[in-house]
Amino acid sequence: MLYQTYQFHDDLVAPQREAARYALAMLTAQPWSFATKAAQHAAALCEMITRFELSHVRPDFGIKKVQVGDRKVPVREEIALDLPFGNLLHFVREPAALPKSQENPPKALLVAPMSGHYATLLRGTVRAMLRDHDVYITDWTDAREVPLIAGKFALDDYIEYLITFIRAIGPDVHVVAVCQPGPAALAAAAIMAEDGDPLIPASLTLMGSPIDTRKSPTTPNELATSQPLDWFESNVIYNVPFGYPGYMRRVYPGFMQLTGFMTMNLERHFEAHVKLYDNLVKGDGDSVDQHRKFYDEYLSVMDMTAEFYLDTIKRVFQDHDLPDGNFSWRGRKVDPAAITKTALMTVEGENDDISGIGQTQAAHDLCPNIPDDMQLDYIQPNVGHYGVFNGSRWRNEIQPKVAKFMAMAGREAAKRAPMKAAAE
Repeated sequence: MLYQTYQFHDDLVAPQREAARYALAMLTAQPWSFATKAAQHAAALCEMITRFELSHVRPDFGIKKVQVGDRKVPVREEIALDLPFGNLLHFVREPAALPKSQENPPKALLVAPMSGHYATLLRGTVRAMLRDHDVYITDWTDAREVPLIAGKFALDDYIEYLITFIRAIGPDVHVVAVCQPGPAALAAAAIMAEDGDPLIPASLTLMGSPIDTRKSPTTPNELATSQPLDWFESNVIYNVPFGYPGYMRRVYPGFMQLTGFMTMNLERHFEAHVKLYDNLVKGDGDSVDQHRKFYDEYLSVMDMTAEFYLDTIKRVFQDHDLPDGNFSWRGRKVDPAAITKTALMTVEGENDDISGIGQTQAAHDLCPNIPDDMQLDYIQPNVGHYGVFNGSRWRNEIQPKVAKFMAMAGREAAKRAPMKAAAE
């Protein structure tokens, strides 16, 4: 009943939000109406009321142009593959506007987490990578929008989606998994290696990923192991309410995930909203815009399927299947040691409070047959979890290193191509 109660409450306060929007529009319609201090406080209060809501609407990426060398290159979005639980989204840079050095750019698949937020949370990640790469992203669908007829979506299905996306992009793709999908991306690469798949990724970059959560455990890791699996199933899994395409689908609701994230830093979020009120009264437009952009994204939530969530809790956080050598896919054992031709890079943040130091590095121990010169472990000083894949440190320090590593992996893949052709 919790999901229904949440929806009822949201519907109940919707008229108050609309009234606040109308009042805000009236207060700011004419310059003279906003001149008094009382009007400024009233307008600030109205905006605060309008922002008292969560959204299940996917924000836009909004990337219309990107700087490539000395040129501004137009960008458009295309759905390269449309599947029930997620699309393969392609950011197409206008070919005619690209410099000659980018006529045949490396292809990169950015694997976004399915953890309560839309893939648009990686907007900054995409924008930085578009400087050097032909970028694709996994654009996951809100589970409450997927009808029951589409079936279930567990961790094994997630891995199958990744393999399908990699094959759809074609040869020599570079896979970058951000946070949660690290284990799934590593498993996908291992499965393709075991099968001798010619479309195996040229490189795999894991960023702040929970490969082995026993190393430097964090608060989220401890929460995932604090209760048995049936507790999670009984206390955080609910049916989608009537009125949505996914009616009666069992999900871990996005509003519950967001509540958990915000509770970890409740004081910081409270202070941010106090500052917003003050900046609205002062008319500090730049600070207000920054707050709006961040929280418009942060408060846009999506549900994940119950089976995927419970699989992840059990197999990644509680049983540690991957580092213990017990990971399986569709009933077959998955062995990362089978990976020999995919270069591996791991990136961690020194101050990461979601995936602690060593959790992502553990991937190197699981892949002993990748040559040493095709492996790189990097720890970024002075950044937390979000800073690993977004912000100035990502743009100016981490992404250039990732691009350089991919270039190396691409050269190694090119060397193998003539050898393969000769063998055939």
